[in-house]
Amino acid sequence: MTDITETDVVVVGGGPGGSTVATLVARQGHRAVLLEKERFPRYQIGESLLPSTVQGVCRLLGVSEELKEAGFPVKRGGTFRWGSNPEPWTFDFGISPQFAGTAAPAYQVERMKFDQILLNNAMRNGVDVHEEHTVTDVIEENGRVCGVSCTDAAGVRREFRGRYVVDASGNLSRIHSRVGGKRQYSEYFRNLALFGYFTGGKRMPAPTSGNILAVAFSAGWFWYIPLSDELTSVGAVVHREALDRVQGDREQALNELIAECPMIADFLSDAQRVTSGPYGEIRVRKDYSYIQEKFSRPGLVLVGDAAGFIDPVFSSGVHLATYGGLLVARSLNTALRPTTESGMDEKTLFEEYEARYRQEYMRFHDFLVSFYDMHSDEESYFWKAKRVTGNTASELQSFVSLVGGGSSDERALVNAGSYGDRQDVEEAIWSVAQAGANIQVQAATGGTIDEQVPVRDGGLVPSADGMHWALPATAAA
Repeated sequence: MTDITETDVVVVGGGPGGSTVATLVARQGHRAVLLEKERFPRYQIGESLLPSTVQGVCRLLGVSEELKEAGFPVKRGGTFRWGSNPEPWTFDFGISPQFAGTAAPAYQVERMKFDQILLNNAMRNGVDVHEEHTVTDVIEENGRVCGVSCTDAAGVRREFRGRYVVDASGNLSRIHSRVGGKRQYSEYFRNLALFGYFTGGKRMPAPTSGNILAVAFSAGWFWYIPLSDELTSVGAVVHREALDRVQGDREQALNELIAECPMIADFLSDAQRVTSGPYGEIRVRKDYSYIQEKFSRPGLVLVGDAAGFIDPVFSSGVHLATYGGLLVARSLNTALRPTTESGMDEKTLFEEYEARYRQEYMRFHDFLVSFYDMHSDEESYFWKAKRVTGNTASELQSFVSLVGGGSSDERALVNAGSYGDRQDVEEAIWSVAQAGANIQVQAATGGTIDEQVPVRDGGLVPSADGMHWALPATAAA
């Protein structure tokens, strides 16, 4: 007989998107089960975070102090050798009013440690976590997804049934196609990444030593991410014309690409590649820019890489996953209320998530198209960021707002503070007044000071607690 577990929400995948959804749903008193196919800690790429994740979503989740104590390198901005300017140029998150003061820094993280922090936090908040549970398919009844089937570590078949299933299981998801539609792969960003890890690599001088370094060269560009004083993540993203160069011997291909990029070669001149343990493999990821045609169907919704992923030059992967997780949690929390309380139907709630996520995704996509124009300089890139976002701030501030994850004007994404702490409330409100920022006090106050303006005709707005959707006229109630 198959073991069956009943719950409210089944989340598939224990990465940042899945942990965010599950935690924010459980905090509202709903039952949440999270199924993860691996045993944490496990390796994952995507190590460079944005301030919108660190200062926004992570504060809403209640893990700010843990992140601070983990000793991750502080990322104050980025350094680029990019475009027509032969000299590297640097931006600082703090230049944007949205990321001013203590809200500015992000972190470079070892995902094994970062993801473990979020998963442990989900368990502390009441999420029923099951690791080494491989989901094989969804369960449908009368055209609606009502659960998933899986096998546990012992090979025993189990079923988890709930009112909603969230697929946050990444780009290799087994069930994303059950939502309907196809993945639309970008013709423009059909690149390939070849990456490994090194010890003993050089660091930029303080205070930019923790910055991500992105260096363009003839075949594409390199990322160089300091994960500790010794460990560095190094990856080459090559254009489609150079894809044949990375076939075969990966070690040789990576060494040849490094040799063609003088700045990266210099930074690695005294370094040694890690050849054992979780960082010992040279890995490849290809065709990684895509977006799903549909994000949801009755009973099933996609989050994170299951829904879409964009070229990694601005490290937007975890931002999109956690932001999407917050948006989906609002939809789920509202849908799980009695209909008479919310006054909104399920279709409208998940359309709100999809509209906001697609808007954020397309901002990054449209700007990246222009950013890959290597005939431009940084001033031109700043101007293009202002045009894409429609920001009223300066060109540089518009650029930093976009690449820091703040262009959506979501107050939950920057310096959200912590619920119920009066001191944090006063500091957050002072920061807003001092910096002119618009998105910094949701978690600090237990509410929001958003100008409750929908992002589309007939759209919804965040509720006063920031954890639900509301009709514009009732949001402040």
